[in-house]
Amino acid sequence: MSTRGVTVQPERGIRRPARRAVTEAGPLAEHGRQERQDRRRSFRRPERTVKTTRANQSGLGGRHLGIGLSVAGGIVAAYLFWEYVEQWPRYTTPVPTLVAWVILVAATAFAIAVVQRLSARMPDWLFAVALASGAVVIALDLAGSHAGADRGVFPTAAAAVGSLLIALVTVRRGRDVVSSTAVLGTLLAVFAITEPRSDPLSFAPELVAFGLAVIPPLLGVAIVRSFHRMVQRELDLVLVQSTVSQPRFAVGMLASEELARIDLDAETLLDDVSKGRTALPLNAAKSTTASSLATQLRLHLIQGRRETWLYHAITESEFLGPSVSLNDPAGLAGLLDPAQRDALLRTIWLLISDTQRPEASVALSLGPIRPTNGLIDRQKLRFPIELATTGVPRRRVDPETWQAIRVVGPHIASSRGGSLHVEIECSIDNPADA
Repeated sequence: MSTRGVTVQPERGIRRPARRAVTEAGPLAEHGRQERQDRRRSFRRPERTVKTTRANQSGLGGRHLGIGLSVAGGIVAAYLFWEYVEQWPRYTTPVPTLVAWVILVAATAFAIAVVQRLSARMPDWLFAVALASGAVVIALDLAGSHAGADRGVFPTAAAAVGSLLIALVTVRRGRDVVSSTAVLGTLLAVFAITEPRSDPLSFAPELVAFGLAVIPPLLGVAIVRSFHRMVQRELDLVLVQSTVSQPRFAVGMLASEELARIDLDAETLLDDVSKGRTALPLNAAKSTTASSLATQLRLHLIQGRRETWLYHAITESEFLGPSVSLNDPAGLAGLLDPAQRDALLRTIWLLISDTQRPEASVALSLGPIRPTNGLIDRQKLRFPIELATTGVPRRRVDPETWQAIRVVGPHIASSRGGSLHVEIECSIDNPADA
């Protein structure tokens, strides 16, 4: 069975339960982009891991990022207000634009105050109020700036609505801010094009205003998305590194949560029996429940004898799972010492993260055990670890990757078809001599 690019040889006659079925045997093959996208969509992270990776952004620097973007937006708004003051004498009537500025400042202050009281959250009703306020500001400013292009008058408060959107990029989804910015840019562009003017050069100030309104919010969204991606990857790495200290064969985080659920169900059933809420002998429904719990527990115990720490590190990583395939039928990864385990995991991680190509993948194969000669050699086990990459050129590999590979063992690297192939000669203590 295969769902996430990791393969395992299940024991004969044993059927896996309906959790992430993953295969660990078979030839190493290149995986297409569509297949990896399907596996990303089918990925299911344990609930405890989801809660951890969605930790409060305020504790991960998200609040500091929001403050910095808000300050940047304030600087842009201050510049536009100074432009408004400078062109005051050239307005036919500056009152509409002045009212627009007052509404914009009040709406921004109100939104920031409410967001702070709600622990850096912006509900839909507050976002709707902010958008409605921005619409009023745009309408008033465009009305006050109409037919003023030849006098050097261009929209300022309307362009400053982009500064309000900058302050929202850390508390609203990126697509909300992008769509709002697109509407703002469209309105300013239509106004600039339809504005009556006798001098084509008078279009330049409105082009500057358009850029100040649209570019900062879009840059803010890009910065926040990159920040979130970086945090998610680092959290994912920390979570999968916890598997390095596991025994040779063990259950993973998802299985641990399922075992906790099974334990709770079994405890509830036994408590009902002991306190007389459930009569003995059990009826058909209760008997089926008890049998199902016993079967699930037995299957989990069997799986724990087949799945190594590396298997769990890959399958429980949202970053590694869709791009890494594993072939380790003998469970040799479990024999590596802690330093080799950590180095091998960092090698895989760095190979994937060193490239931005969506088709990048790593096929990892361990074994078979090679024969040894001599008394000292017999105290060691030797087996190869092969890393076959796709879409990972050698020139893009970080030097830290090579250092991690050396910790695992001596290696030979070659390039085939523009991708990197590494064969590591791994030596470990013979567990029979322990």
